[in-house]
Amino acid sequence: MQERVTNALLPRVRLGVLALALSLCLPLPALARQGGASASEASAVDPTASRPSADAPNADGWLRVQVLLDRAHFSPGEIDGVHGSNTARAIAGFQRHQGLETSGELDDATWRALTESAPAATVAHTLEAADVAGPFVDLPEDMAAKAKLEALGYESPEEALGERFHASPDLLRRLNPGARFAAGESIRVPNVLDGVAPLPQADKVVVDKSDAVIMLVDAADKVLAQYPATMGSEHDPLPIGEWTINGVARDPVFHYNPDLFWDAEPSDEKAKIPAGPNNPVGVVWVDLSKPHYGIHGTPEPSTIGKTESHGCIRMTNWSAKALSDAVAPGTAAVLRE
Repeated sequence: MQERVTNALLPRVRLGVLALALSLCLPLPALARQGGASASEASAVDPTASRPSADAPNADGWLRVQVLLDRAHFSPGEIDGVHGSNTARAIAGFQRHQGLETSGELDDATWRALTESAPAATVAHTLEAADVAGPFVDLPEDMAAKAKLEALGYESPEEALGERFHASPDLLRRLNPGARFAAGESIRVPNVLDGVAPLPQADKVVVDKSDAVIMLVDAADKVLAQYPATMGSEHDPLPIGEWTINGVARDPVFHYNPDLFWDAEPSDEKAKIPAGPNNPVGVVWVDLSKPHYGIHGTPEPSTIGKTESHGCIRMTNWSAKALSDAVAPGTAAVLRE
């Protein structure tokens, strides 16, 4: 059984048509979210906030921690100012990288290493017309209805800006109370772009099921970057083994076949789902030598690391982009328990 992802735009690596079984690539229902108070309930952000702790939630401090981890290429996933499982995984990865005790907890040594450069947690960004031009669309849930759209674009300026600055739309609203998100407006955004060192090419990609992370590793086996991920389920397990990357497709078109989904509705029909950030596989497909499997983006960044998948490996769209820029055809991909 095969389905296809095709390219709406010319990919960095020309692959033509990429085959995959789509029973591997849609999210399953979300697990309970971990963390403290919601970001929308937190106070205004202090970019110089002191070290927070999991026992005493501090939205200002956790926002700064998440931004600093993101800048160091140890991604906490969608930045929301809330301590949770993805942030703990990112802290543990950063600790290993720094040669510190690996606890996943923000101890004094980790805080000192993380804040050594001490950039501001947020920066001002003046919205240009292109930032808020859209077109923004109301997305239907039904696959057949999605297939009728020209593209699966963003639903709001906040969603588009959230993906650009690795943040939840709720966080952007909290940082900018009363903002209209209109051209000419100055807003505060997470400081995740300016002055961030680019990633070198990776020697291999390691997908770790037990930690629910993807790592980019160099030839000396040093971790260059780490990202939270969603991978596999009881029905569609992760294909453990050593594979290689065939290539990268950007802005893929998704070919939905309900016959391949154990949880599809009986009334569902085949559908060709257009490209866009809200496409079921996001904006990037990294094709693996294991037939029908790949690493890809998602339309739901808040679910990464907190749901199961139909077998493929899902990341936030921005993490999938970063990974795709650091790999090439032939790069090793190790999928392990």
